Amino acid sequence: MQRIAFYPGSFDPVTNGHLDVAARACRLADRLVVAIGVHHGKAPMFSVEERREMLGETLAVVAEKAGVAFEVRTFDGLVVQAARDAGASILVRGVRDGTDFDYEVQMAGMNAEMAPDVTTVLLPPSASVRSISATFVRQIASMGGDVSSFAPPSVVARLARRLEK
Repeated sequence: MQRIAFYPGSFDPVTNGHLDVAARACRLADRLVVAIGVHHGKAPMFSVEERREMLGETLAVVAEKAGVAFEVRTFDGLVVQAARDAGASILVRGVRDGTDFDYEVQMAGMNAEMAPDVTTVLLPPSASVRSISATFVRQIASMGGDVSSFAPPSVVARLARRLEK
């Protein structure tokens, strides 16, 4: 039986923290499904298609290196239902700190009630990337700061082009 891990997020933009969590998730599964959450009430910096391209440019390399199949998809409903729709038995969540942990443990409990066949796995990123968040990357970049140590080079270039406009 193929082990499928489902890694959801906004990925707006993709960061080195995302890459780290994805690499860890690849150790748990034969297939990694990365899912872009589409929230119609939010106005992301990058379109879904741009985020899909960023994930393809960056996370596909991580999965290939690990020998894991890789897919990007979108979803706009419950994460746990999207994981089931992808055939996943593992729901991957990155946890940077205690605040993330408290929230994710509560969410894992709710998800377990709705879908007992999907196990939530909380993965802390490596210490070197633990403080990185997409929100901080967007904010720093928008104020002219250097984000090259927080995101892959192709993402840094996209941010620069976006902010030139």
